[in-house]
Amino acid sequence: MKLFVGLGNPGPKYERNRHNIGFMALDRIAGDHGFSPWKSKFQALICEGSLGGEKVLLLKPQTFMNLSGQSVGEAMRFYKLTPADVVVLHDELDLAPGKARMKQGGGHAGHNGLRSIHSHIGADYARVRLGIGHPGHKDAVAGYVLRDFPKADEGWLDDLMRGISDGAAELAKGDGGKFMNAVALRVAPPRSSTTKPKVEAKQPAKEEPAPDSRSPLEKLMDKFK
Repeated sequence: MKLFVGLGNPGPKYERNRHNIGFMALDRIAGDHGFSPWKSKFQALICEGSLGGEKVLLLKPQTFMNLSGQSVGEAMRFYKLTPADVVVLHDELDLAPGKARMKQGGGHAGHNGLRSIHSHIGADYARVRLGIGHPGHKDAVAGYVLRDFPKADEGWLDDLMRGISDGAAELAKGDGGKFMNAVALRVAPPRSSTTKPKVEAKQPAKEEPAPDSRSPLEKLMDKFK
């Protein structure tokens, strides 16, 4: 069994915040792949389903971001899971909007949700880092992540959510490379190969004049004709 954790804050006030992109990703997976209805358990909203033949539990902690680890720890203990079974999807300031990266283990880089998870289960879990961009100054971060995505971001945000859903089965199988390929096909699709480049018509080569084989006397006579 795999445990996919989306990070965010509970309630409609925060629903479209940049900080809630992890919740959004799980909502997309649940809706696209026929998961069970959401229910309350482990201080979280959870639902169950299957991805690529692997049983998967989706978990959205309702403890607020800074205490996310409490909920994750409860679910892991109940299902007797290890950190290797856990994938956390979260917002990432250090990635450009629409970018996604996989990471296994490592530090929390100051992210309060990850910091809380670290304190409850350690650092050896996988993360899907979802780029939201940086406001430019650390003092502006709190206000930035707790504001809604603007309408201008809806295009890339939808592409990113679709890509995560497309690759969810590969993520459940632990194939990060194929998962990232599925995301890339949505957020940066290849250019169409059906349009052939224009080929300029070649101009016919000019014929070289035939060499003049007249004698000097014939040339002189021709001048007076």
